[in-house]
Amino acid sequence: MPVAEVTAVTHGQGSSQHAAQHVAHQFVDADQQHEAGTLGMWIFLVTEIMFFGGLFAAYAIYRGLYLPAFEFGSRLLDIRLGTTNTAVLIASSLTMALAVHSAQTGKRKALIAFLLLTMVFGATFLGIKAHEYVHKWDDFLVPGLRFAPTEALPAGVTLPNLQLFFCFYFFMTALHALHMIIGLGIMTVLVIQARRGRFSADYYAPIEISGLYWHFVDIVWIFLFPLLYLIGGRY
Repeated sequence: MPVAEVTAVTHGQGSSQHAAQHVAHQFVDADQQHEAGTLGMWIFLVTEIMFFGGLFAAYAIYRGLYLPAFEFGSRLLDIRLGTTNTAVLIASSLTMALAVHSAQTGKRKALIAFLLLTMVFGATFLGIKAHEYVHKWDDFLVPGLRFAPTEALPAGVTLPNLQLFFCFYFFMTALHALHMIIGLGIMTVLVIQARRGRFSADYYAPIEISGLYWHFVDIVWIFLFPLLYLIGGRY
């Protein structure tokens, strides 16, 4: 047998063995485990869609009931920070997709680099959001604790209705931020495992599945941004 063929066969056997050693006992092979993991993540994301969908529906109902207050509340948000965070998350989706591609092609250094970049973007988003929360505290816009807007309320806007808008704002954005923190924790584990050589072109399921989760979190913000910052009748 030619040397090239021997090398190819040896490499193929090594790759198969690398993938097989990560197969749990309840699965027949790596492909079945991959499919099961992907299906499990999609089922989890469906439950998340239903959860956030309920919040979005409640927001839409109360916005229709108290439109002037919600429009005024939206104008009290910092659209520059919201826009910046949107750009940051779009960039993080790109780096996450590149991380998945690097895992699929067996490029360990690129995988680690793109995972770290994704984490940097995620941490930047959370830092900007924390900065925005501090501003809301300083501006007396935290419901229940420190709510006394300094700006005069326009006609048709009452303090309880305005406070309801900020209840939605803080609950929805904080819940989204919690999902991002969980995502950063997952990626920390992935980086550690990647540095130890756990992933290869034949075994990258955890990277791919985690990518689905991260993209979902980014998509949630794509909906939150216009709902909270842009559909407020800015003029």
